[in-house]
Amino acid sequence: MTAALVVFGATYLAIAAGRVPYLSLDRPSAALLGAVLMVAAGVLTPAQAGAAVNGDTLGLLLGMMMLAAYLTEAGFFRWASWKVVTSVRTPRALLWGLVLAAGGLSAFLVNDTVCLMMTPLVLRIVDDAELPPIPFLLAVAFGSNAGSVATLTGNPQNMIVGTLSGISYARFAAALALPAAASLVAVALLLERMFRAELPRRPLAAAGRLARPALDGPLLAKALGATALVLAGFLAGLPLAWTALAGAALCTAVGGRAPREALMRVDWPLLVFFAGLFVVVAGVGRSGAADRMHEGIAPLLGAGAARQTVVFSLFSVAASQVVSNVPFVLLAGHWIPRMAEPALLWLATALASTLAGNLTVVGSVANLIVLELAGDRGRIGFWRFLRYGSAVTAVTLAISLGILLGERALGWTG
Repeated sequence: MTAALVVFGATYLAIAAGRVPYLSLDRPSAALLGAVLMVAAGVLTPAQAGAAVNGDTLGLLLGMMMLAAYLTEAGFFRWASWKVVTSVRTPRALLWGLVLAAGGLSAFLVNDTVCLMMTPLVLRIVDDAELPPIPFLLAVAFGSNAGSVATLTGNPQNMIVGTLSGISYARFAAALALPAAASLVAVALLLERMFRAELPRRPLAAAGRLARPALDGPLLAKALGATALVLAGFLAGLPLAWTALAGAALCTAVGGRAPREALMRVDWPLLVFFAGLFVVVAGVGRSGAADRMHEGIAPLLGAGAARQTVVFSLFSVAASQVVSNVPFVLLAGHWIPRMAEPALLWLATALASTLAGNLTVVGSVANLIVLELAGDRGRIGFWRFLRYGSAVTAVTLAISLGILLGERALGWTG
């Protein structure tokens, strides 16, 4: 157990820090090194380590990233962003449009891609209209995080919840679509209130000067068709990973361009990160250390399902800031099956670990993508972001948990 705890602790510390002094380690390579050390220390055999890697999660993530890559190649995300910013007439309407568009797209496609594609056009419109960039950049980041709560394919941690819990796509969406929608409205209202002094009431004339992005019509039709078939398969209860991979394979076959272009857009380091973490967490579980951790937090959780849901959700928010949401959800997978209502706790964990991304700058990859793309225009200090993020996280979490527990009382989550 000692070896497993040392490897686990060192790996999660490296993940939390993002880098290791004197070593060229980032989060994916730290997870990979941790996996190798679990085998080298004898905690797991090579066969056990290989079996620990959850192919369903990796396949689902790969398939969805490839679908998003083909939609990107076709110009879909740029066109959708252009449509939003040219359809509104005031800065306040733009704020609402960005929150709802980022959230809506992130409900079905991985939210990191949505932020990557929307941010450049948002910067153009705020520059042309001489608007402060921060409210609109936060609208994209906060909106994408909140909207991605709605489905199993909205973000990586939801995918892990889906594969570990066995909750179907339709059941997950039925339970969390309403909390996600309410969170989006809350995000827009809060941003409008927090930045009311910086949002002029004059018309947004600059939007009309934006040129319509080019669309590859044939590729767009094929990519949208494949995505629609994949979503239909999800709702029909087909295996998530193979359904997503089938859609990706269809795009490579009929896309009319070299698959290498789409493959280059896949976030391969993220897949390495996941694979390494599966092995590290499996080592902790096999050693019995995960059981000891659960014994430590169990008294705080209490016995009732409602209390466990609220307390564990708060714990999820805090832990997601320390080690990030994906590593936390993987570790939580050892604890949740022992709780009063595992299905409810899985849903609450997905919800809380995702909304936790809005708390700090480093709370989610979506935040980092938006602010890094913005450069100096998106410069916002840790404490200023925390001031906005804490309000957004507290309100959306309270609303979402209230709705989720209300659905439980009505029997909708069972």
